[in-house]
Amino acid sequence: MKLGEPTLDQLRIFIAVAEHGSFGAAARSMGRAISAVSYGIAQLEAQLGLVLFAREGSRRPVLTPAGAGLLAEARSIADGVDALLAKARALHAGQEPALTLVVDVMVPGEVTARVLGAFRQTFPSCALTLRIEGLGAVAACLIDGEAELAIGGPVIGDHPALERQVLGAVDLIPVAAPGHPLARAGVAPGESRRHLQLVLTDRSPLTEGRTFSVLSPLTWRLGDLGAKHALLRQGLGWGNMPRGMIADDLAAGRLVALDLPEKPGAHYALAALWRRDMRLGPAASWLVDAFRDTLGAAQGAAAG
Repeated sequence: MKLGEPTLDQLRIFIAVAEHGSFGAAARSMGRAISAVSYGIAQLEAQLGLVLFAREGSRRPVLTPAGAGLLAEARSIADGVDALLAKARALHAGQEPALTLVVDVMVPGEVTARVLGAFRQTFPSCALTLRIEGLGAVAACLIDGEAELAIGGPVIGDHPALERQVLGAVDLIPVAAPGHPLARAGVAPGESRRHLQLVLTDRSPLTEGRTFSVLSPLTWRLGDLGAKHALLRQGLGWGNMPRGMIADDLAAGRLVALDLPEKPGAHYALAALWRRDMRLGPAASWLVDAFRDTLGAAQGAAAG
């Protein structure tokens, strides 16, 4: 038997009847006459050579096994067409079809998650690629053309190829395990230089050789902030960490904030970065505003 080719309209009628439970309800939901809905189902059944709804002996159409088996496929086709149309409308409006975002490892994870959750709802047709980098590697992704937007720290925000818009900041505080020698009160000036400092290293050649908030000549340089966190909790050294990332450890006593005379902590400013030869589209501009507002709310909550 040669099968016909159903139209998208016929599939939408099929879905409407299945979801609303009657031809009349489906007709009202679609703004159609009942006769048009009934005709659409009859044509679809003829195209497929299958009975989709059992009508005899029931006042309401009931899906047959064949109809139930095809309903998911019909929905998938309709959803795919809806997504295509949504993307086409977005492109007509100037929205980016895809966007690569680079986020500094110092940005609190809950801030990034909250922003991207809202982004998915607001721009469902924009394909997002997320990268997490540290220090100069954030800006390097932009300069090398691997990303359109970055949320980065102050390490290389003054690069001549980049535009910069300040969004907020996170506090970095020196911490160690409670049994560490620097965890006691009354630490003398210079004593921190006699103990191993765990330092986040920059994997980008843009800032190769530069050091940031490093006091001790004894250092372990780590490319991953999570690894640094774990080593600090094991008592293998001291180092600066974002306050939000270690708040639970401080509350539970797994880490303690160090009162060092040198005050090596920092106010780590965060900014939106993008190339000067590029114009931010609607999705990227929305992300800039969302990160600014969410970081501001997080700072306010921490201060409160």
